[in-house]
Amino acid sequence: RCGLQISEREDARKTAALVCCAFRDHRTTPMPMTKLIKLSALSSLLGAEAAFIGSTPRCGHDVACGVPGASTPARGSQLPAVSQRRTAPNMAAAAFDISNPGSMTRDERLRSRYGGFTYQPEDGWLGEAGDFSYDDLAASMSEVPTFTRGDTTTGSVIGFEPNGALVDIGVKSSAYVSLQEMALVKPDKPENCLEVGGSYEFVIVSREDENGQLMLSRRRILFSQAWEKVAQLHADDAVIEGEVAAVNRGGAMMVVEGLRAFLPGSHFLAGQTPTEEFIGKKLSIKFLDVDRESNRLVVSHRKAVVDTQIKDLNVGSVLKGVITNVKPYGAFVDVGGMSGLLHISQISCDHISNVESIIPVGTEIKCMVISQDKGKGRVALSTKTLEEEPGDMINNPQKVFDNAEATAAKYQERIEAERKAREEAAQDVIFGLESVFSEPAADAAPATEAAA
Repeated sequence: RCGLQISEREDARKTAALVCCAFRDHRTTPMPMTKLIKLSALSSLLGAEAAFIGSTPRCGHDVACGVPGASTPARGSQLPAVSQRRTAPNMAAAAFDISNPGSMTRDERLRSRYGGFTYQPEDGWLGEAGDFSYDDLAASMSEVPTFTRGDTTTGSVIGFEPNGALVDIGVKSSAYVSLQEMALVKPDKPENCLEVGGSYEFVIVSREDENGQLMLSRRRILFSQAWEKVAQLHADDAVIEGEVAAVNRGGAMMVVEGLRAFLPGSHFLAGQTPTEEFIGKKLSIKFLDVDRESNRLVVSHRKAVVDTQIKDLNVGSVLKGVITNVKPYGAFVDVGGMSGLLHISQISCDHISNVESIIPVGTEIKCMVISQDKGKGRVALSTKTLEEEPGDMINNPQKVFDNAEATAAKYQERIEAERKAREEAAQDVIFGLESVFSEPAADAAPATEAAA
């Protein structure tokens, strides 16, 4: 009975009954293992036969076990109402046919074993893109670029992380730029120097890691651009602003166009050195030395102040100043951040043997500009021209300072009168020479007529 070959579908019920009887007999009388294996195979085959005719997967098992009321639906019949209610709206029964009833191919066996309900979207699998062809797909696909260390590319920021940002550069994995490499000066947060969706230029600084991610740097590009700009400003002798970052005994460290520059103490202000109270403040500066190869950048605040103020200076202007240094040949005066020389011969009309005895360091004075060199930033000063009487700077310097503007005006008038007198004298000389050369020519004319 156990070796019975099932070749016709209508014998399925009879065979199922025989199988159930065999299992009941096995409970009381043990049967060989070979027969049990055949019975199991037969039971599986009955389940597959049930699937062939469109029943649910459990129908064949119910028939084989002799469940009352279990039957095999006819081919093409509908699922029970309960099964239909439990089925999702987008689920459909996967129906298939048997090419040769009673036997099945490998593909049909797989379908019977693993077939079931399949998901069908309401608008179909393609949806709105139903007209999207293979040619359209091929045209939309572009070649994925590859980069090596040192390459420059443009990418858009797609997100921020606590210590960096993710950048899309067109490769299979998003690239990463750290806070240190975002700008010339490390920001506190990535939001301070980058914007989500913004496009920036980056340099590839590493190979792909195990996740295919590349490391980027924006600081290297900005560093190169900053040096080019600084070199151009130095060539133009331009005045720009820089921020004091730190001070030391030799001067101050400044941040200029994102680069670190050194401000010597001698180029700060006349008679002054930078202190900690200047940290964070901005100063006008000019470049003294720009050397990218040695990463050397030296600036001067005094030169910027002098060049700015000297444009407004004219010979004869009266300035207020403070004596910052005294030498045997004269004194240096700070006039609004610019240092000028008051020579010993320009202090007073009378002879002076000791400059410091007349104008010690720290003395506030008034002086007149008598000459200037805008190219070198030099200014020559004088108090002698402000004396109403010779020796006033020695005997009563306060009188000189109080009447400085009035005395300077008189001095300018006297200088102007002397200039006009010199011009008139020069014209008289020229007219006299013209008359001398014109008289011989006039005497020669009558002599020529007499000879004729």
